[in-house]
Amino acid sequence: MKKVFPILIAVALFATACQMGGGSSAQPTALALPTTAPTNTPVPSGDTVVDVSSTGNERVAAGDGMVQVLIPEGNFYMGGADARASEDEKPVHQVKMSAFWMDKVEVTNAMYALCVQAGSCRIPVELKSATQAQYYANPDFSDYPVIYVTWYMAKSYCEWAGRRLPTEAQWERAARGDDTRTYPWGDQLPDAQHANFNGYFGETTKVGSLPAGASPFGVLDMAGNVAEWVNDFYDGNYYSSGVNFNPGGPVARTTIFNRVVRGGSYLDAEVDIRVPNRASVVGSNVNAVMDSPEWLGDFSPRIGFRCAADN
Repeated sequence: MKKVFPILIAVALFATACQMGGGSSAQPTALALPTTAPTNTPVPSGDTVVDVSSTGNERVAAGDGMVQVLIPEGNFYMGGADARASEDEKPVHQVKMSAFWMDKVEVTNAMYALCVQAGSCRIPVELKSATQAQYYANPDFSDYPVIYVTWYMAKSYCEWAGRRLPTEAQWERAARGDDTRTYPWGDQLPDAQHANFNGYFGETTKVGSLPAGASPFGVLDMAGNVAEWVNDFYDGNYYSSGVNFNPGGPVARTTIFNRVVRGGSYLDAEVDIRVPNRASVVGSNVNAVMDSPEWLGDFSPRIGFRCAADN
């Protein structure tokens, strides 16, 4: 089975990873995107949040300011096609997908704060990051990805915003396009121009900072920065199930609540930010006692999320 994603990284591990990547703490220049809303902006309830004044293949969600990218209907190859593919990435199989919308970048601290202010989201479990004592609700990090959120917190945000967590197949389709590329930008090995990984920047970076790493559809930050919750339960053998039209993941579980996490993080090695890489993290068990460890599931300074929508 694929490795379980490391949770609650210690400062010592962080420092080691920085050395692996050269120890640079420089931040890339953020791409100018209308992806955040003012922290104190009043927000309507999540039933009318999409501004349909879209142009071309993008539109803006009125409730949180997220740019969404249209991912067209089509067929794509899902799974690991390169020599380093793990068993849970096999077999490579063709999947037919209906059209959907995918958030262009990861949900930011400022966006998430709007849901908290509306009373529909809990604050992150921790307000810090791996290097910052105050990360969430810190104006200096408004445009950085929200972290320390559980699977259920991510799900709640997407529903408040009038969207939902993407399926694993939708995530991979948005990252890969129509071919079997290894990374969102192609098969070229990553560097600090394409992705925030291997400790090169020593921390999360502003969303949209590395446009060279865009997917074929123009979706950003799908390799590195923070790994991302998706909706699916994890099953290492799911690709052999023969579901080849809009796969929705394994059926509901009663005892094991591991969920899939995609994309790798700012501390992950190059092999773990490959498009087909799958990680398993304990998700929320909403039937457990509220606020118990089982109800929460895992959370990490290396995991965030983005949302999707069908229309």
